[in-house]
Amino acid sequence: MNERLRLDGKVAIITGGGGGIGRAIALSLAEAGADVVVADIVPARCEETSECVSAMGRTAIPYPIDMMDADAVEALVADTDTQFGRVDILVNNAGGVTGRPFLEQSRRSWSRHIALNLVSMLTSTQAAARIMAREGRGGSIINVSSIEGTRAAPNFSVYAACKAGMISFTRTMAVELAEHGIRVNCISPDHTVTPGTRGDHGGPVNPDVWREQSDAEKAAMRELIPLGREGVGSECGDAALFLSSEMASYITGITLPIDGGTWASSGWVRNREGGWTLNQGLHIGPRSGLG
Repeated sequence: MNERLRLDGKVAIITGGGGGIGRAIALSLAEAGADVVVADIVPARCEETSECVSAMGRTAIPYPIDMMDADAVEALVADTDTQFGRVDILVNNAGGVTGRPFLEQSRRSWSRHIALNLVSMLTSTQAAARIMAREGRGGSIINVSSIEGTRAAPNFSVYAACKAGMISFTRTMAVELAEHGIRVNCISPDHTVTPGTRGDHGGPVNPDVWREQSDAEKAAMRELIPLGREGVGSECGDAALFLSSEMASYITGITLPIDGGTWASSGWVRNREGGWTLNQGLHIGPRSGLG
């Protein structure tokens, strides 16, 4: 590993770190030398991910938490400070969504979406950034948004609004916290293989019980995603590692899509002949062009 990617001596907090993208990020940072606090609502997943981190020779703290509890989030950061005397990296990954037309969504539902996807990020960022500023070593904050924060998302309106807010907040914090040497960036995944997308919703992550993707689903991914497949968590982990490292020392305020090209394609889908179709209308064949 390039030495400028190393994170030896750094302390990272990963929210939603027990499964899926958060788990992958936790393992990538640990592999590079960081000690990791794994915060997740599922205790068994906190433990399993922490065991994987410990197996790499790093210190791991499993921290079961409901990220919708602001007092608990502040305690998470304070306890990390007490344990290590520092916080160098914060990954705001915790989130979740239930699809429903907005006109049918209850106030309780959208309030919970906002608390989990947006307010938890605000709370943890303020608490962690205060410690980073106090220590004077700078730091890296990475917000895990979604492609839905940059496009329309029917039936996921509040979730998408939260993710759009996360992207805007990233830019503003990049400016506000720059004087403290704190860099703030965002990654924006789309279709990514996670335990949840494979029907594994509780207990330790166990790929052996994951639902197999059907041929029709694989074909749909090929149509929708220019690179022709879903992403995997480690690809988000690699991006988070880069943004946490000295290799990204002059990068702040960006949103990095990790989506196989779906944001770039913006409605263009691949057809069976290998060409591209916009909104199921105009067909641009493999050898054609617009003039």
